[in-house]
Amino acid sequence: MKKVIVILVVLFSLISCNRSEDVIEKQIIVKSKKNDFGFKFSDFNVVQDSVKSGDTFGSILQNQNIGDKKVFDIVAQVKDTFDVRTIRINKHYTLLRSKNKTNTLDVFIYQPDALNYYVVDLRDSIAKAYKKTKPLTLKRRTIGGVLKGSLSETLESANVEGALATRISKIFAWSIDFFKVKKGDRFGLTFTERYINDSIYDGVDSLEAAFFEYKGKIIYAFPFEQNLGSGKLDYYDEDGKTLKNFFLKTPIKFSRITSHFSSNRFHPVQQIWKAHKGTDYAAPYGTPISTTAAGIVEQTGYTAGNGNFVKVKHNKVYSTQYLHMSRILVRRGQHVNQGQTIGLVGSTGLATGPHVCYRFWKNGVQVDALRLKLPNGEPMNPKNKERFLKKIEPLKFELDSVSNL
Repeated sequence: MKKVIVILVVLFSLISCNRSEDVIEKQIIVKSKKNDFGFKFSDFNVVQDSVKSGDTFGSILQNQNIGDKKVFDIVAQVKDTFDVRTIRINKHYTLLRSKNKTNTLDVFIYQPDALNYYVVDLRDSIAKAYKKTKPLTLKRRTIGGVLKGSLSETLESANVEGALATRISKIFAWSIDFFKVKKGDRFGLTFTERYINDSIYDGVDSLEAAFFEYKGKIIYAFPFEQNLGSGKLDYYDEDGKTLKNFFLKTPIKFSRITSHFSSNRFHPVQQIWKAHKGTDYAAPYGTPISTTAAGIVEQTGYTAGNGNFVKVKHNKVYSTQYLHMSRILVRRGQHVNQGQTIGLVGSTGLATGPHVCYRFWKNGVQVDALRLKLPNGEPMNPKNKERFLKKIEPLKFELDSVSNL
């Protein structure tokens, strides 16, 4: 009976569909394996510890009854592979000692990170050292459902690394304003995660496909390499249209709009009615402010009203300006890339709290950036369209199926 139960558990774990209140998941589970750094631990007395303040390679070995002269010789013998000076506090190490009466240290293993490790083998008269990398396994997951709050909160509830939310916000930055997504909006994601030795989680590796519901419309994103072998991926929707517009939606990630572009707004500091020719985004002090498109820094400086500000000229038609910074991080005449941090949120000038006032010019006239239809990026080369559609067909089917469960 026990054997039958074990078999059923294993079969069920091969393909699991985990249902929470709002998130559905399909995942391929890979059986984990134990790693002993290539050694059979049962053959040794094993000590596992971490580097403490004041520890050195020499002091650790000396605590294993290895004298100064021997330590000096070992350091010299392994220096071309393992620089003992690179040992850092809180990093893990393992000591493999003989099981006989002498309890001699046979092997020293140092882990600078979760993936790599150094082995110093002391069993011969001349110490040998080598570096190894633990095997990586990629596990593929598809999750879908509805947003429970913010994107990061929803992913966290599905046990997905928080860094994926940042990556997704960058991919959709040209088509979705994540300040305006709502609870209950649908989404679907297919991605791979890295596992060391099949069991130790090492983060998200790649995003294979995604969609989000935004203002009632489903927006897909599929990575695609137009020039095979180039390694350059761009993201396109299900029709092969680029997601990358000329301008980002906002200069700050995960903030909120506190004041819109208006021809007549009551100024909270001056206490008068006047035009507000920009969009205010509230955010904590020090939040990075990004330029919404590539260009040349046209002006930087300070005025009593604007506080610290940066103005960027993008081409003959468009310019943008960013006000009330606590700190300016670029200089006049500098070329800046889209999404580059140009300053930090503050409340300099006429401001009641930390925010950035984002201003937009078209042909020398200030306009409302939220109402402006902005130009798109380069379209997909028609000769690649068939290959693209064939590639995304199973991915789109998978996303659609999980979103409908």
